[in-house]
Amino acid sequence: MSEIKHAIQDYYPQDLAHCFGCGRNNELGHGFRTGWNGTETLTIYQPPEEYTAIPGYVYGGLIASLIDCHGTGSASLALHRKNGHEPEDGVEPPRFVTAELNVKYLKPTPQNTELHVTGEVEEVHPKKFNVHTVVYADGEAVAKGIVVAAVMPDNFGQS
Repeated sequence: MSEIKHAIQDYYPQDLAHCFGCGRNNELGHGFRTGWNGTETLTIYQPPEEYTAIPGYVYGGLIASLIDCHGTGSASLALHRKNGHEPEDGVEPPRFVTAELNVKYLKPTPQNTELHVTGEVEEVHPKKFNVHTVVYADGEAVAKGIVVAAVMPDNFGQS
């Protein structure tokens, strides 16, 4: 499987890296990793066999999770770069939460195939980004999505 160097998720603060989709601190999670591929963002993932919808095809909920985490990771990459940083420079990147998720399934996603998710980031507000994503299997688009990602508030998760 191909690998993303300098994935933004590798640099999230330790106490904010538990996401089931992309958190490095979640041993049971998917371990999605998002990085730059030129001006686009890229996540590469090989779904395990247990994520079966019907024999031979990937469960759509996994595709939605992949788009979701790719979107928030892409927004983090974009704002981090806008602030003059890259993931590997040692500066803690901003964290985002999903404000909205829209997924359009174009065709069934075959199993036993490495998936490539690309993203283009559109800043719509200093703290809000739209990330337009496409999921590819064997070079063919199988799903598209838009993630509205919002900068995580400082007091998020505190009562």
